[in-house]
Amino acid sequence: MRHFQFQTVANIISGLGSIQELRNILTKKNYKKLLLVTDAGMIQHDLHRPILDILEQLNLDYVIYSDVQADPAEHIILDAVSYAKREQVDVIIGFGGGSSMDVAKVIAILADPQQQQNIQDLYGVNNAQAPRLPLILVPTTAGTGSEVTPISIVTTGETTKTGIVAPILYADVAILDANFTVGLPAHITAATGIDAMVHAIEAYTSKIKKNFYADMLAKQALKLLNKNLPLVLKDGSNLEARQNMLLGSMLAGQAFANAPVGAVHALAYPLGGHFHLSHGHTNALVLLEVLKFNAPHAKQLYAELMQYLDPYSKGSTEGLCDLFIDHMQRHLDSSGLTLKLNQLNIPENMLDRLAEDAMLQTRLLQNNPREMTKSHALKIYQEIY
Repeated sequence: MRHFQFQTVANIISGLGSIQELRNILTKKNYKKLLLVTDAGMIQHDLHRPILDILEQLNLDYVIYSDVQADPAEHIILDAVSYAKREQVDVIIGFGGGSSMDVAKVIAILADPQQQQNIQDLYGVNNAQAPRLPLILVPTTAGTGSEVTPISIVTTGETTKTGIVAPILYADVAILDANFTVGLPAHITAATGIDAMVHAIEAYTSKIKKNFYADMLAKQALKLLNKNLPLVLKDGSNLEARQNMLLGSMLAGQAFANAPVGAVHALAYPLGGHFHLSHGHTNALVLLEVLKFNAPHAKQLYAELMQYLDPYSKGSTEGLCDLFIDHMQRHLDSSGLTLKLNQLNIPENMLDRLAEDAMLQTRLLQNNPREMTKSHALKIYQEIY
């Protein structure tokens, strides 16, 4: 067994109604002012009300930053940091999808009064350093796993995304309460569910840091997601299935935080950057063709995943690998997502630029089980056009 390290969030609380544990978490510390980081949609639909009720019952002073947008731009994060500093907050809650949680992570570092780094210092791997403010993350989608990853993705130019990856970004507490996910539209449920599946698959096939512990989590995550995604797409009010999706997403997050993702994400990022498609949707767009591309080098691993999902599946390694790809095709077909670029008004003359931009994702491509070149990436974009 190869040498490995495994890190994750120290305190994970999972279960329906588990947001009530926030009361105990906050009363253990003498916090003076809390910042809730979220987006306008959460405020508009009053989804944050259970958190505010707890804060008001505790008489804890709080402020809200709700200008987070999908694929958060650097200027939004800096605006939020300035707000947090002006308000002199001393604890952060990230509440929402991956973008809100990613922004909360960076605020927690840069708004700490003792922090000497600026945002430019944080980009890359292991550059962000302590101190940071206490950080609690509460996901409202079952997809990104951001509540248990040491990663924040920032849109740093018009179309480019840059990662901040460092252990200091692990939250102090993650709270998984599926009551917050019930109102999600079906297309968001589908896109985030596919995103979580991709995290599990790419962690299991990760080239450099693949390890026993991450493998165990990735397989269990994929099993939960595989069983429960059809259930929540059929009935969005199925709370048990919703909670299982959150748990699967979290396990996949733990897996890829330690065995990083590869070419699916590398090819998805330019689509999101240029055309502002959701991260889960862009992963869904490229997933099948990347699986086919990787199959010659990952067939044993795909076969193992197929047998884990269906212990009764039989056949050769190649046959089981093909079954796995077909199985994921069925998930994509039933997702209701648009899976062709030309149907999303993406011009064909952009495919070469997308392939160029995908090649810039070296942090991700190094983890892919098969080396990918620009011509490979271009062919995949052409296949899904």
